[in-house]
Amino acid sequence: MSAQGNVAPVIIKRKKIVAASGHKGGAWKVAYADFVTAMMAFFLLMWLLNATTEKQRKGLADYFSPTVPISRMSGGGDGHFGGESVTAEDMQPKNGVGASDRKATESRLSRGATGINADAARELAELQRKIESVLRGTNGESMISPKLKRHIITRVTDEGLVIEVFDIAGAPLFDEGTALPTLVLQQLAGLLSELGGPLRNRVAIEGHVRAAPVVLRSNPVWDVSTQRAHRMRKLLKQEGLPPARIARVTGHADRDPAVRNPMAVRNNRLEVIFLRSDI
Repeated sequence: MSAQGNVAPVIIKRKKIVAASGHKGGAWKVAYADFVTAMMAFFLLMWLLNATTEKQRKGLADYFSPTVPISRMSGGGDGHFGGESVTAEDMQPKNGVGASDRKATESRLSRGATGINADAARELAELQRKIESVLRGTNGESMISPKLKRHIITRVTDEGLVIEVFDIAGAPLFDEGTALPTLVLQQLAGLLSELGGPLRNRVAIEGHVRAAPVVLRSNPVWDVSTQRAHRMRKLLKQEGLPPARIARVTGHADRDPAVRNPMAVRNNRLEVIFLRSDI
């Protein structure tokens, strides 16, 4: 009996083994896919910002948030005219006299598509017609050779009549990267001074240059565009344009390209603006 009492008791330990139930830990794949998608969208956005112009980006922004003002004043309604009637003064189309009122105030005078007074618009259109007639020689022999004529275009803006002279491949207005005028620009300055001599409009001169093909540590585009505009001012003065008629001289660097490619030669240009008489 005593021998059996010294035997250690037998302990049976039962271990329950649970088999693995399926695969876990796949949430990181979803997060990684979201990250890759976000990076793709980010780089696509960076590419679009670099590949589009300022006007194109503004068009895209307006497409997603259109703002089409119909009336300058709202009557509280939710219709197209803001609660106003189509016969209201603010809704009626403006005529040559000045809106629908026979004695309209200055602020209510009819204005053309360019946002200027109708009389000023007619004045600029007539001025453009006369200058185009001289350039093309429709009333006789042209005062400008075909080689020089290639450098000139004219247009009417809200500010006035713009005569734009620009570089052509193989026929620049200035020596590359400088404000030293070529013979072409000197001849054009004499022509513009002769055209603008009989006029009384003030004159603005604006200089533009093309963008550099590489990123420069010290980009001279601002200085060059301003110096070229001042050089044009001096040439016009030498050709007989009264200095008192010069309203301003501005350099725009490469910030307002004339064509889509900012490095195109066409962006090297000068704009001589005959300002409208009412500004």
